[in-house]
Amino acid sequence: MAKMVLRSVVLRGERADVLISGRKFAKIGRPLTARDFDKAEVVDCSGLAILPPFFNGHCHAAMTLMRGLGGGLPLREWLEKVVWPFETRLTPDDVEIGSRLAVLEMIKSGTVFFSDMYWFRERTMKVVREMGIRAAIGVTLAESLATAGRLEENFAFIRAHRGESDRVKISVMPHSVYLVGEKLFKRCAKAAREEGMVLHTHLSETRREIRDCEREHGCSPVELLDRWGVLDGNLVAAHCVHLSPRDMELMAASGASAVLNLTSNLKLGSGIPKISAMAGRGIPLGLGTDGASSNDCLDMRGEAKLAALLAKASGRTEALPAGEALAMATENVARAYGVRSGRIEEGWLADALLVDLGNGRLNPLHDLESNWIYSGDAESIRHVLCDGRFVMKDRHVDGEEEIVAEANARALRLARG
Repeated sequence: MAKMVLRSVVLRGERADVLISGRKFAKIGRPLTARDFDKAEVVDCSGLAILPPFFNGHCHAAMTLMRGLGGGLPLREWLEKVVWPFETRLTPDDVEIGSRLAVLEMIKSGTVFFSDMYWFRERTMKVVREMGIRAAIGVTLAESLATAGRLEENFAFIRAHRGESDRVKISVMPHSVYLVGEKLFKRCAKAAREEGMVLHTHLSETRREIRDCEREHGCSPVELLDRWGVLDGNLVAAHCVHLSPRDMELMAASGASAVLNLTSNLKLGSGIPKISAMAGRGIPLGLGTDGASSNDCLDMRGEAKLAALLAKASGRTEALPAGEALAMATENVARAYGVRSGRIEEGWLADALLVDLGNGRLNPLHDLESNWIYSGDAESIRHVLCDGRFVMKDRHVDGEEEIVAEANARALRLARG
């Protein structure tokens, strides 16, 4: 079993040696022995601190190819006029190229996991396996966008669990209540429970979605999922911008998790979720970037900072301290997707960031967590570890220049039609 020792790294304000054995943290905060060092790769971490890496709870990775298109449009108009026409031209190769650019950007900014809802999932899974990080790759279902035959193929794929590994899992992802009806949504939830998979969907993202649901069903989208019997602890719901007090009660009682996508929702004019109220009700909260087409980046540290600031907008400066904002971007998302990671603890998966304490954005070092959330940036990250291996070392990811060049060329071709 491969071993690694992170020597003289700062952990929670103290210098320590950290032993990684195989895929997990084996010893933390305890003296290492000669046996621990035997046949181990020893990494000098003087001047570095170890922090949990980011987990991106909701993303459309290949949409990096659409970065910067359609600015200024509200969500539905942006989808109908920009995104959906562009997507009709996408091939499996395009999705692979766009996903590779997304994974590169996530690694460089400290993210080692993302939940992806998109098409041609096998290509995204291939990229994740090759680049060494984690993902929950969605079997995306949208009733109005697929034939009956294609829907059956998706359920066959779910039953077969094709393409999985220790790092790459499959999730069942009905798009939303406005693209998936009751019968199909219930079938998705049943399949997810039977196969031990997460159920992931868009929920209560815009006021239009709320109005349409109330007009058609006489209730909110959250109430509709509760009526259908699919609102439970297996559900991870993206956005959750417009939740009523009743919606929050239902979400909290069900154990369903909410993944907020703050930058994307602000850019598209969708609104601001009631972060403090949701947290106060006990709803498990995580963060995601959404796609790079609406964010326009995949920087999870920026999402954590925005969450902390927006929670204070009501005037309560004590709302969502830096440590809680960091947890929303790390262990909360990992927990929602059933991954034992997001904390630097013995027995947990060896996923970590090694950040440069000499970086000016992290100094003076009164409070590392606060500095990291409010003033740090991707340039502070020296190395990224996932599953006990380096996926970025000394700010370099293998093949990064070629990945950027290929994505640029492909995006230009697609934009020209």
